Amino acid sequence: MPSLKKLVGQTAIYGLSSIIGRFLNYLLVPLYTYKMAAESGGYGIVTNVYAYTALLLVLLTFGMETTFFYFANREEVDAKKAFATAANSVGLLSLLFWIVCMVFGGPISGALDYGAHPEYLRMMATVVALDAFQAILFAQLRYQNKAVKFAALKLLFIVLNIGLNLFVFLVAPSLKESAPSLMAWYQPAQQVAYIFAVNLLCTALITLGFIPEMKNLRFGIDRQLLKQMLKYTWPLLLLGLVGILNQVADKICYRFIVPGAEGEVQLGIYGACVKIAMIIAMFTQAFRYAYEPFVFGGQREKGSKESQAVVMNYFVIFTLLAFLIVVCYLDIFKFIISSDYWDGLQAVPIVMMAEIFMGIYFNLSFWYKLNKETWWGAIFSGIGCAALLAINFLFVPKYGYMACAWGGFAGYGICMVLSYLVGQKRNPVPYQLKVVFGYFMLAGVVYALVRVTSHLMELGYLPDRTWLRLVLNTLFLLVYVGVLMYVERVLVRKVWDAAKGMLLHRK
Repeated sequence: MPSLKKLVGQTAIYGLSSIIGRFLNYLLVPLYTYKMAAESGGYGIVTNVYAYTALLLVLLTFGMETTFFYFANREEVDAKKAFATAANSVGLLSLLFWIVCMVFGGPISGALDYGAHPEYLRMMATVVALDAFQAILFAQLRYQNKAVKFAALKLLFIVLNIGLNLFVFLVAPSLKESAPSLMAWYQPAQQVAYIFAVNLLCTALITLGFIPEMKNLRFGIDRQLLKQMLKYTWPLLLLGLVGILNQVADKICYRFIVPGAEGEVQLGIYGACVKIAMIIAMFTQAFRYAYEPFVFGGQREKGSKESQAVVMNYFVIFTLLAFLIVVCYLDIFKFIISSDYWDGLQAVPIVMMAEIFMGIYFNLSFWYKLNKETWWGAIFSGIGCAALLAINFLFVPKYGYMACAWGGFAGYGICMVLSYLVGQKRNPVPYQLKVVFGYFMLAGVVYALVRVTSHLMELGYLPDRTWLRLVLNTLFLLVYVGVLMYVERVLVRKVWDAAKGMLLHRK
């Protein structure tokens, strides 16, 4: 299998676009929540519409990213032909989708309860169509190991997006007062529409960055190859569909379960707090970008399964560390959003753990991808999605968005367990369960200490001081780090020796 050193290096570069990029994108969360009061429901609309776009993006790409990697790495397939077939098929489907939305935008908007704002649908439909085509172009960059360009384009989008949003929400209102004739186009009540318009503009501009790739793109579709790719990818489509439903179904159905302004307000609170929990998703995404070509490229090499088991251990270590950092310093992280939304902070640890389960499920998914049995993933995710939806429809009317958080926890937990149990029979990997369970138990003890300390402060047994809570939580976090450094002292020693070697080399 390709070296773990290369995996770490590429994960770091992809992380620049995913982790650092999304961190910069967090600037938009306080901007939106501080400028749009929870009672307005504006952020609830943004959360709902973006949930639809995430679902549609999966439909339009229909698993072709992973499918492209699989066929491009086969000796009997021309990689350029695989790229052309994947890109052109996704591009054609995206074009047809866009035409339908432009022609029937009014009726579709009405069915989604946005009849007064069909422009929301038309703008975001254009964004989704462009994003779907770009997904294959980004996959080509990953296949060619052009991680730097990949990261540069991702970061450019985020910088443009943040800059234009800052202009719309901070600069434009001031200009409206000082130069009303110049800013006649600006309407403060149209904040939601401006968010979507900025996204559209930035997505269109980033497409220009792929001009070299599009120039080298062959027109036409190899029908024989497409048949093979569709046979491989249709289970991935189902897998991706139910997988994204696990992430967005609660945000899509919430407005139907709790209709009207109340539903938009609650969804806005939940959506804002979920952004804090997305730190885990950022790490998982950066890891996925590097790990997918890593596994597919080294599937025939000796020791590949052992490497997968080792990677699983370290994935769990670092995602649990991220979980504990957020939990221990939630008194700081909560300022990412306006205090109007703080009621939803109780959902953050639950959503983060659900994201960890999803990351583990992703790690466990390669056995059926490599075996061309991707329909297993559709079955697992379908069962998990059914559990999520059942919990939402049964308990949201009584418990509100907390039911959404527990629904995701249960859904991903079920997917993770099922994938492991079946995978160990179909294509076993020597995962070190005792070690992984040990990490979870250690993190669970630290989390319990954090919760007990907070509860004692609320009851008056300890002074309820933010500084004291942060000091105690830091000590608890250091316990986790210290134990792990002792248990993984061989790895720590290797990292330390490598770091010293790099320093000496520079000298």
